[in-house]
Amino acid sequence: MQFNLFTQVALREDIPKYGLKKGDIATIVEHYPMPEGEEDGYSLEGFDVETITVEVAESQIEPVKASVSLVN
Repeated sequence: MQFNLFTQVALREDIPKYGLKKGDIATIVEHYPMPEGEEDGYSLEGFDVETITVEVAESQIEPVKASVSLVN
């Protein structure tokens, strides 16, 4: 699944190197298309990691699920 730039995504797994946990949310700021048979990559920003852009493989992220609120 290709993600659009500036889309918010959630991590599908922990990234211990940066202290990030599954479910943490960030914004896609760059897409790195790879040749067929290889996994695309993305740069993410917006985590609580100062001045660092985190690079991940497509399989490490998922769309942010919209929350539903009930109003009475």
